[in-house]
Amino acid sequence: MPPKPTELPRPTEAELEILSVLWSRGPSTVREVHDEVSRRKPTQYTTVLKFMQIMAEKGLVRRDERARAHVYRSSRPQEWTQRQIAGDLLQRAFGGSAKSLVMGALAAQKASPGELAEIRKLLDDYEKGTK
Repeated sequence: MPPKPTELPRPTEAELEILSVLWSRGPSTVREVHDEVSRRKPTQYTTVLKFMQIMAEKGLVRRDERARAHVYRSSRPQEWTQRQIAGDLLQRAFGGSAKSLVMGALAAQKASPGELAEIRKLLDDYEKGTK
């Protein structure tokens, strides 16, 4: 029995790569996901298949078995998964400090002026309660 949606496990790096394909393409067959993943790095079809079967057991993806080639889709939207990962990282690596998380992210990779403007707007909207 798959876990409840609120109890979905945190995806591994390989699972996130597969999810990113599903988020960008929408519902896809294993062949379509394999083709996309193998453009980035050499990957065996059977490896992608096994990962997607495991992800279905974990509840990370849903499998539609009505057609000969099963079609997979993400169980949760990209934003939900990103919030789950960010929340976990916030607790484990930054002791729950949002400030430390943001400063760590900005120190790790320089943000463009446009990105900084977007971050300021997001913070303003957050303070106003509109986001």
